[in-house]
Amino acid sequence: MHELSLCRAIADTVTRYADGQRVQRVDVRIGYFRQVVPDSLMFSWELLTDGTALADCELVVEQVPAVIECRSCRQQTVIDWPVLLCSRCASRDVELLSGDEFLIASITRTKEAC
Repeated sequence: MHELSLCRAIADTVTRYADGQRVQRVDVRIGYFRQVVPDSLMFSWELLTDGTALADCELVVEQVPAVIECRSCRQQTVIDWPVLLCSRCASRDVELLSGDEFLIASITRTKEAC
């Protein structure tokens, strides 16, 4: 279950940037190709943060779809399978525009000290 290690990385980063303030919410953007199961990620977050300064912190996950653009015909296609193929001309000469993201988009802190 790689979701637990992902949550550990998120928690470590959030703790470092919290600068001693309580964190209310963390927004993350995770692309389709990261193969993260949102329910497993949320479960792992609760498990990992229980009893810590992040115990009441809400983890909000934005799933980013995989979008490719064909270099031949410029068609953009949202894909939901791991085949990078243009939906218009079936070319494999495509560029991945989104779907590989894994980032912390924002950290919402309170003004109270932890």
